[in-house]
Amino acid sequence: MRNIIVVAFDCDGVMFDTEKANIAYYNSILEYFNRPAMTPEQFAYCHMHTVDQSISNLFSDEESYKAAQAYRKRMSYLPFLKYMEMEPYLKPLLEKLRPQYKTAVATNRSDTMDRVLIEHSLTDYFDLVVSSNDVKRPKPYPDPLIKILEHFKIKPYQSIYVGDSELDQIAAKLADMPFVAYKNRSLVADYYIESLQEIEKILAL
Repeated sequence: MRNIIVVAFDCDGVMFDTEKANIAYYNSILEYFNRPAMTPEQFAYCHMHTVDQSISNLFSDEESYKAAQAYRKRMSYLPFLKYMEMEPYLKPLLEKLRPQYKTAVATNRSDTMDRVLIEHSLTDYFDLVVSSNDVKRPKPYPDPLIKILEHFKIKPYQSIYVGDSELDQIAAKLADMPFVAYKNRSLVADYYIESLQEIEKILAL
């Protein structure tokens, strides 16, 4: 593709397979409050949404929500990093992209994103990281992607966003950003890939 300046990625489900980590994380919070483990429906919600939204989904009344939030802010995310599996071609792709392209992350993770990048030695691979803490409205609102466009002073067509969920699809559409669907052909996208290596073909590297 011509004119592309920025390649942006979602984190969970794209940069990392985080199903095991997220299941362990939220179930540990539920266990602390003597609640049953997540249902498949609850996990599907938590896997895409912010931690605040997820805790609200799991703890519906205000008192239990506040207690769960207080607990999860005290607990460390470090024990759950071991369950995260980096996508095999992530680092090789990032090394090929830079310095020709700028790289960014737009994620609904909040205060755990920095630790994820540090622990997996990825901090130096991205020019900009936008978490849910950095915008007023997380995905599916386009705010994280618009922040990327404004930061690099580019038009939407000068970027691509790689995501795996409906929230990613909606955010990209609202930001008018070309969307690359990763391992999810049920989404409406400009491109479909099964491996991050296929981004090289899209960009004609």
